[in-house]
Amino acid sequence: MKKQLAAPIACISPFPNLLVSCRGKDGRNNALVVGYAANVSGNPPMVAVGIVPDHYSWELVKESGEFAVNIPTAGFEQEFYYLGSKSGRDEDKFEALNLKWEDGTKVNAPLLSDCPISMECKVVDCIRTGDHDLFIGSVEAVHCDEAWLDENGNLDFTKIKILADGR
Repeated sequence: MKKQLAAPIACISPFPNLLVSCRGKDGRNNALVVGYAANVSGNPPMVAVGIVPDHYSWELVKESGEFAVNIPTAGFEQEFYYLGSKSGRDEDKFEALNLKWEDGTKVNAPLLSDCPISMECKVVDCIRTGDHDLFIGSVEAVHCDEAWLDENGNLDFTKIKILADGR
């Protein structure tokens, strides 16, 4: 096998695609597609999400210090693509899509009801990593559709048909 140099941006494809939802101090909800995300600690549980600083959601997460990570499943493509292509600065995306949501129980951020898994997070750090800021969030609560839990109450990703491709 012969290898050649490739563009560094293409070396790792994030998986799965996620939606980060947040709320401004004015009470307005917003959500955006996030391709850069990872678990960064198991104890205590923490995640990192990368958001471009000029995105509207960056402002909301920065000012509130809270966000939710939502995992969409197959069948949510239309909403996913819309949330990834429009700015909350220009329109109310929740209203435009008639998104179903509920308030978080631990943080002041909306949870997307049609996503079977939502994690409530509080920002513990923010690190500039180039063209994205990496928000490190402590996971305060995880809400999961019971159909995707195993007999011990753990997430069973083999049961979930997640929305894996953002193209």
